Formats: sequence, structure tokens, C-alpha cells
Amino acid sequence: MAKQSIVTKSINTIRALSMDAIENAGSGHPGLPLGAADMGYVLFRNILKHNPKNSQWLNRDRFILSAGHGSMLLYSLLHLSGYSLPMSEIKKLRSWQSKTPGHPEYGHTDGVEMTTGPLGQGVSSAAGLALAEAHLAAEFNRAKFKIVDHYTYALVGDGDMMEGISAEAASLAGHLGLGKLIVLYDDNQITLDADASVSFSENVINRYKAYGWQTLKVDDGHQSESIEKALKEAKAETNKPTLIAIRTIIGYGAPNKQGSSKAHGSPLGADEIKLAKDNLSIDWPAFSVPKDVKAHFAKVAKDGKASEQKWNKLFKDYKKAYPELAAEFERRMAKELPKDFAKDMPKFPVGEVMATRNASNIALNVIAANLPELMGGSADLAGSTKTDIKASSIIQKTDYSGRNVYFGVREHAMGAMANGMSLHGGVIPYVGTFLVFADYLRPSIRLAAIMAIQVIYVFTHDSIGVGGDGPTHQPISATSALRLIPNLSVIRPADANETAQAWVEAIKRQDGPTALVLSRQNLPNLKVSKKGVSKGAYILADSEGKPDMILMASGSEVHLCLEAKAKLDKAGINTRVVSMPSFEIFEEQSKKYKEAVLPKALRARVAIEAGSSLTWHKYTGLDGKVIAIDHYGASADGDFLMEEYGFSVNNIVKTAKSIIKK
Repeated sequence: MAKQSIVTKSINTIRALSMDAIENAGSGHPGLPLGAADMGYVLFRNILKHNPKNSQWLNRDRFILSAGHGSMLLYSLLHLSGYSLPMSEIKKLRSWQSKTPGHPEYGHTDGVEMTTGPLGQGVSSAAGLALAEAHLAAEFNRAKFKIVDHYTYALVGDGDMMEGISAEAASLAGHLGLGKLIVLYDDNQITLDADASVSFSENVINRYKAYGWQTLKVDDGHQSESIEKALKEAKAETNKPTLIAIRTIIGYGAPNKQGSSKAHGSPLGADEIKLAKDNLSIDWPAFSVPKDVKAHFAKVAKDGKASEQKWNKLFKDYKKAYPELAAEFERRMAKELPKDFAKDMPKFPVGEVMATRNASNIALNVIAANLPELMGGSADLAGSTKTDIKASSIIQKTDYSGRNVYFGVREHAMGAMANGMSLHGGVIPYVGTFLVFADYLRPSIRLAAIMAIQVIYVFTHDSIGVGGDGPTHQPISATSALRLIPNLSVIRPADANETAQAWVEAIKRQDGPTALVLSRQNLPNLKVSKKGVSKGAYILADSEGKPDMILMASGSEVHLCLEAKAKLDKAGINTRVVSMPSFEIFEEQSKKYKEAVLPKALRARVAIEAGSSLTWHKYTGLDGKVIAIDHYGASADGDFLMEEYGFSVNNIVKTAKSIIKK
């Protein structure tokens, strides 16, 4: 075989490992790793500022493989660069409990910055990472002390470019001038089904120019020098994000499959791998790395260690010059909450009325005063969702120091960017929109839950109580649908005081996202338990003797239960009222506590919620009933609709009595 340069040999080692692992697994996506190996090599060995021996170094560059199906490209690069990913794990690609799952998983594999696979998510979250970097740099950097100074890179494919979420995020990233966001577009003109031309003919470069991006082209993505030149040019532009369109051949080197969709999503097969290895002059055994390639990649760990040591010295000097700022930076990056962040939480007088969205704004601003890392905004609905931090400014490209992010009408990108902000660290992101639009960002919520990262969702206008806006804006299934997402904590508070508690719980919960479901209409403030939300459900009002009946509800229907209880008690039916702001938190409580609140022997139960009945049957059982709405609403006054659809004291009493009669 012809002698090849160490650069070519290193790139072909990436290809060889990818082919071997995918063939051994019997499934996977070889096309991208073979085609994008050149750009992966250049980025990881020559451009990326990272330390494989400390993958959590605070000032590292971040790399997101948005086209997560090409996971073997990333795993090969991590292994060769010296991350904690041994060859034994490469051999276990896509197998049970391996460190090399089919798509990259955050918190599972050393060096993986984000869980990716659903296309468009990675590049959109990368914009959030870049936004967090810009914000923290504005807040903490000082003359001669750039302690926050790193880039975010994303590798994307045609599928990422097609997904609407990436367009939303790219539009906002361009508007905000996120100059440290660099996207490498693997422009191979192939999708899973066919040539991209059958479904995709737009000029991507011109589209991104229109977004306000710097755009660069590499006509031959298998010339590493051209890729490196483009990346250096991208880094030099600090006022705009950069898209580099790199023309590659999918499945490069596999003579019978390269350049076609056949290379995209299934193993090449033993015969084709042999032909590919002969074609690429790969003459070393499967699952091995030539010694000279190992030595060549050793530079990554060496340079990474030196970069981190240089930064450590800079930060040491920074601590001397700005001790308070340094301490604050360390606290935030360590995710240590101030002990007194909730010290000034408001107490709302019982009997007064207030929409929980308004109470949320008060609680948000009180917490924000004590928790400077809290930042976020809404999808052009700040006036309705009440999500502004009043003492701070709006982030713009001229000033990233503000804490209010105006995402525009871009719900899905908003959710993904919040994920990126959380993944970066140093900030706690929250985002807001109407509850009925929760499905617009549901895939991003799901990824936050999978990654177990902290994002707070403020969902207002939570029921048919919205009224005249009609069924398009009245959420029916949304709350139940959110409850179905594992590791998402959903809190629907009954009044202003439960709302304040809900915010505290959301801030304290760092191992997953939290959704706050809030009312547009005014609700009476109740005499709630001071720790009720922290239990998920609690006895709000009990009978004098042993209860005959349990009324349970969340949110705006809880006060109706209290009024119904008075009538039922008077009729001789001893009634307990249980406020259930959060099913998920309740399920975390001890069996003893749950039995005390909802005794198994007491089967006469009525649940009330102005939404789908789906998630309540677990608590009402076969003998209980649910007053809910399993159809769409209508355009009319909110109070009228509540009465018309059965959310009234009289209907609760009637339903409860019908159970007792049985």
C-alpha cells in the first residue's frame, strides 16, 4: 500500500474505528463518520481548546455533534484524543450498559457535551451555549482577565438544516451576533432516503447570510488544510456566528456505497469494509490504533493540559485582583445555591385574589434579586407570561450583561437554547409561553429531562379559564401530556402562596427540569401549608371525624373543593380536601406519607382539574370519579365556561354524593 502522511493516516484511523465498531454492532450510521472524519480530525487535534484529562475544565471549547447518528465519529475522536473512553468501549458500540450508546448521551460518556440525535436540537442548543458564554463573559471578564473566553462548535448535516428548530435558533443567533458560535455543515447532499435534492434545494449559504451569519465554503471537505484555514477564519470573526459549508462525500472510501444514501444508516458489510480499507490504505488490524497515530494525537492532551494550566494561572491572578467576583464565579459554576436565595419570598394575604401568573412574576423577581444566575425570558409573551426580571436589561448584541432574553416567537428554539444555557453552567435558565404552546417545545423539554438538567418552564393561561380566545388557546391535554414526560416535575399551584413555593422548589431542583403551570384568571389566596408544594400533595382541609370522601385538585380548582367541602360536611359527608400541585413530587414521598394523605381504604374520591382526566385515574381508582374536560373548549367568558363544563361547586357536590350513594 502507498505510504500516507500522518495526517491522512490519522484521519483514516477515525474511519477504521468507525467502520469496525458499526460492523461489530450490526447497526449504526457509517456514512457521516467516514465523510466527516477530516473535519473531526482538524477540529479535535488542531483547533479545539480542550483537555481530555479534565473534560469539565470550565474554559474549554464546547463541541456538539448535532448529527448525533454519526456518534462513532465522536467516539473515535474522544478515544484518540485521550478521553476516558477505552477501546473496550468502542468495541461495545450500541450494546447494553456501554459508554458508546447509539447516539451520544450527556453525563454518560466522558467528553460528550450534550445528548443528541433528534435533528436540529444540537445546533440550536449550541446557540444557547454561546449565549451563556457571552453573558458570563460580560459579567465576569475584566481588562487583562478574560476568564470566560471559549468557542462553541457544532457539526450538523442536511437533516439539521431542514428542521425548523435550527432556522429559529440561527435567526436569533444571528440577531444577537453570537460570534463564538461556529457551525460546521457536512454538506454531503445526501439524506437517509435519497439524494438531498429530491427534498432540499435551497441555498443554505444565502439563508444564513440573511440571518446575519458569516458564511464560508470548503469545496473539498477531504482537504484538511482547507478546513483548518476556514476554522481559523471563523474564529477571527467575533461579531457574527459562522457557518462553514464543507462539501464532503458520505461514506468516503467505500467504493460501492460512497456518495449515496446506501452509506447513511446501516453497516457497510465485511466485503465493503475490506474494499474500503484497501482503498484507504488501512493495513492495521481492526480495533487498533497505529503507534505513530497515537503519538500524533498525544499532542491533544499535552496542549490541553498546557491550556488549562495557563487558564488556572490567569484565574489565580484574577482571584487576587477581584476576589469577590472570583468567588461568585466559582459558586455559580459549582452550582452552589446561596443559602438565603429564598429569604425574602412574599407571603400573600389569605382571601385576596391574584392570578398565579402574577404571583409568579413577584416570586421570580424576589428570587432574581438574590440569585444573579437566574436569567431567561419568553417567546414574545413577557407581558402575558409575566417573565421579565424588572431590575435587569434585555440582552442584545451590543450588551450581553442583561438577564432578560427576548426569544421572539420561536418556542422550540427557546427550549433548546435554554438547554444549552443550562449545559454551559453558571446560569439557571427559565423560559415562558402559554401552556397550549408547550407542544411547540416538547422535544426540547424531553431532552432536558433525559439529560437531567435544570430548566424552568413558565406556562401560563393554563385552562379553559382563558375564555374568549377560544379552543385554539385553551389547553386541554397539555398538563397531562407534560406529566407523562419522565423526570419532568410539573407543578400547578392552587394560589399565590403555592406559586411562591413552586418557584423555590424549581430553583432547588438541579437534576431535572420543572414546569410551572399557571392561571391567567384571578384565584383566591388560601390558607395553604407552608411546605405543601415540597410534598407534592397535602391535606389542605380535613374533616372533624374520619373522612368519608376525598376531594383532590390542582391549580384553579382547589378553591372550589373547599367550597364544596363546606356543603358536603353540612350534608353529613365528612370530607377531606387534598391539594395536589405536583404528582411527581408526591410520588417521591414515603409510603407512610402518601398513605396518610390518600388512605388506600378510603375509595370515595373525586378529582377536579380543568384539563384532561388522563393522569388522575391513578389517584381516584375504579370507585372514584374525575371532573375534567376531555374535549375542546369554546370561545366565551372564562367563568361561564368553567360553570358550563362542570367546574362548579354544585357539580362537585353532586358528583361526590353520587359516589357515596353507591
